[in-house]
Amino acid sequence: MIAPRHGLLLVTPLALTLIGFFLIPVLLLLPTSFREYAPGQGFTPGVWTLENYIRIVTDGFYLEVIARTLLLGLLVTLACLLLGYPLAYLIARGPARWRTALILAVTFPMLLNLVVRSFGWIALLTSRGLVNNLLVQLGLISAPLKLMYNLTGLMIGLTHIYLPFMVFMLVAAIRNVPREVEAAAATLGSSRLHVFTAVTLPLSAPGVLSGSILVFVLTISALVTPRMLGGPTYKVMATVIYDEYMQLLDWASGSALSFTLAAMAIGVIWASSRLTKRWAGMT
Repeated sequence: MIAPRHGLLLVTPLALTLIGFFLIPVLLLLPTSFREYAPGQGFTPGVWTLENYIRIVTDGFYLEVIARTLLLGLLVTLACLLLGYPLAYLIARGPARWRTALILAVTFPMLLNLVVRSFGWIALLTSRGLVNNLLVQLGLISAPLKLMYNLTGLMIGLTHIYLPFMVFMLVAAIRNVPREVEAAAATLGSSRLHVFTAVTLPLSAPGVLSGSILVFVLTISALVTPRMLGGPTYKVMATVIYDEYMQLLDWASGSALSFTLAAMAIGVIWASSRLTKRWAGMT
């Protein structure tokens, strides 16, 4: 049995790495978010203000970007869950001969660079892309659909990118459901559908919640794919933060937006943790 102090020594290297290379640099930006910035003049010496945060919750542009980011996160999470659960169920409970092929199909996209995958979706979804050309040739549409630089394109691209994360979380959760419990329910006369809805799905709920949290947080903080598939017009929080830092050189607003995004992610994780504990208490 490992003593508590030995366990602490095991996690110390990782903790020090996270503190030194992530936590401290992030905290160093916190004072910057309370500085006053004047375009073309830089920071105003000795002036501290809450204006950067007040602007985020009062300016219509920022409120629209936040709402768009949260909506995108919810829709991508829902899409990954609806597509990922059947696939994860097949991997965990399906015939063994399918398992390797399905795992390879889920894993293979993760072996490609994120930029390459995003460019692939550009080739597919653009007005003259493969999808629109095929639909026009089949006579299903008369004019190309707008699948780029909007919510639709971002949903498709991000769902493809983050679906494997959801699938692997669900596979682990479904495999943790005892087969004996499912067999007992079937023995008592339950149909396969009833066994799934009454036993498998509720017992795999922690995995559903964990996968949803992971996908949601990754989606609202994604930069590369929204930058490429959303273009210069369809902005989410990550792209606005990038513009504030790199184009406008407004580090004060960029830092405030960064901490707002971090607070949103932490709030989602905290609320989900509370929900998980309540669920565990009920079961």
